[in-house]
Amino acid sequence: MLSHQQIWAAIDALAARHALSASGLARRAGLDSTAFNKSKRLSADGRPRWPSTESLAKIMEATGSSLIELFALVEQQPAAARRRAVPLLGFAQAGSGGYFDDAGFPAGQGWEEVDLPAGASEGAYALQVQGDSMLPLYRDGDVLIVEPGASMRKGDRVVVKTSTGEVMAKVLAGRTARSIELVSLNPTHADRSVPTVEVEWMARIVWASQ
Repeated sequence: MLSHQQIWAAIDALAARHALSASGLARRAGLDSTAFNKSKRLSADGRPRWPSTESLAKIMEATGSSLIELFALVEQQPAAARRRAVPLLGFAQAGSGGYFDDAGFPAGQGWEEVDLPAGASEGAYALQVQGDSMLPLYRDGDVLIVEPGASMRKGDRVVVKTSTGEVMAKVLAGRTARSIELVSLNPTHADRSVPTVEVEWMARIVWASQ
C-alpha cells in the first residue's frame, strides 16, 4: 500500500534528480515555495497531510516527468517499517539563527543523524542535551526526539525556542493567547512565563535516550 512517507520521499527524490530542493521544485512548478516543506507534511494535530493531485501534476509538468516515472520513484522508497534517520542538533545549534524554519523544523543539510525510534512520527528530529540545566531528568549527552507538529497539552515535556535564541526543555504548565507557562525540570532553575510573541517555536518531547 502506498504510504505517506513513500510519496513525500518520492517528491524529494524527484527534486534531487533535478538538482533542486523541495522548495525549489515547488517554485519551478509554480506553487508556493513552502508547499513541500516538512512542516506542511503534517497537520497541526500531527496527522499526515498528503500532496494534492494538482501539485503532483504540476511538478511532473515542470520536470518533464511522467506518472510512470513518479511511481517508479515511489516504488524505490523504503517502507515505513525500515530504518529512518533524523537530524541530530545540539541545543547550542538550535539557539543559533538559520538552523530552523518558522515551524521549528531543521533547515538545510549536512546534519549528523540518528535512527528514529519506533513510534515517532514523520517530521520528528533529535536534539542533544548540553550542560546540566535539565538535571535530574535529562543529562548532558542525552538525546531527545521532538515533534514540532504534535499536539501539546498541560503536563507535556516540551522544547521551546524564544526570539532571543534561548532554547529550553520544560514542562508545559499552561498556555493562553498571551503567554505560555513553563515549569523547570531542574528545581534550581526558576519556572518561566514567556510571552507568546517571544516564542519562535515549541515542540513536544516524545522520546528520550535515557
